[in-house]
Amino acid sequence: MKIFEELERRGLIAQMTHPELIQQRLDNEQVTFYVGYDATADSLHVGHFLQLITMARLQRAGHTPIVLLGTGTTMVGDPTGKTDMRKMLTVEQIDHNAMCFQRQMSKFLDFGEPGEPGKAFIARNGDWLKKLNYIEFLRDVGVHFSVNKMLTAECFRSRMEKGLSFLEFNYMLMQSYDFLHLYRTYNCKMELGGDDQWSNIIGGVELVRRAEGQEVSGMTFTLLTTKEGKKMGKTENGAVWLDPEKTSPYEFFQYWRNIDDADVVKCLKLLTFLPIEEIEAMESWEGAQLNKAKEILAHEVTAMVHSKEEADKALEASKALFSQGTDSAHMPTTEIEASSFQDGKLPVLDLLLACGLVPSKGEGRRLIQQGGCTIAEQKVTDANAMISEEDFAGGALIIKKGKKVFHKAVLKK
Repeated sequence: MKIFEELERRGLIAQMTHPELIQQRLDNEQVTFYVGYDATADSLHVGHFLQLITMARLQRAGHTPIVLLGTGTTMVGDPTGKTDMRKMLTVEQIDHNAMCFQRQMSKFLDFGEPGEPGKAFIARNGDWLKKLNYIEFLRDVGVHFSVNKMLTAECFRSRMEKGLSFLEFNYMLMQSYDFLHLYRTYNCKMELGGDDQWSNIIGGVELVRRAEGQEVSGMTFTLLTTKEGKKMGKTENGAVWLDPEKTSPYEFFQYWRNIDDADVVKCLKLLTFLPIEEIEAMESWEGAQLNKAKEILAHEVTAMVHSKEEADKALEASKALFSQGTDSAHMPTTEIEASSFQDGKLPVLDLLLACGLVPSKGEGRRLIQQGGCTIAEQKVTDANAMISEEDFAGGALIIKKGKKVFHKAVLKK
């Protein structure tokens, strides 16, 4: 099966600027393509994971990925999907975040130097954007953009009522210039990105055509969403990160083990390298078979992001918990300082907050009122209940939230 057909069968492609040209190039040429990442945090998250896996698929098919780290564009901020202006980061923060990204990406892509056959490489747009002369940029790049057309783009239209800074308005021009620079420097002919980047990608494709008279192309990935259309990779405690210090391998595994039945096959297609025929055969699975599919998904993605060893540990712990076993060795754990107890007592709501199981005491009360909190195998029915040091049998307490989320609290004296 050729790579374009595989991308289509897996449901990865959302939109394309030139469908026939893209298919012809991906199936018959060695294409240099790029995906941009603005360094807004010190870790990649689940949303980035889909892009990385797709880049890895294309690299395995013989194409050359450029990872463009937005050390320049991050200083401006992408308004896409935001109702307010993004927080401004310092140059030092951006450089630190970019290094963190680069380290994590090496698990998925085979990196080398520019021009090295079959190797991915890193580019940083701060290297050229920071050197631009403003007057020359306006004359050479700005002349190709219609403000009227730009204002119809979703990324700008949704911000017009709340206000859009001139700083952010420049983002599309800067991202488009990235494509022009990469085309001129590395003969890069394709930009890929999430479907929310469609307007920015079109801008780059058009700029190369107008400035160079060449047909380059853009393609967007399907966004990783639930059946209700909500972005995946978020929990009530925040994003699901690829950094084990921010989201433990066990928590990462459990996130995928607990996804909705309707999303399992879709995620297997998008996020794993399992043969597509094998995944399509799972579409009719139900009941226990569907739970098996969830375990396969969780194990595959955890092994890629962390390691097979960590995935095996998480699978063991998950099986023990689902069979009501007592193995808590690989469960997410929080140390509770003895000094946080007053007269040997700690409010149950404080315990839930400390363990990150709820974002607020109000949510904790709701959880208890709905019968969703069990501590040491006893259902908690009183939101004002107190936990004593004596409750920490063997120095630890197992907390269960709902049916599938387990957490260990360890008393630290």
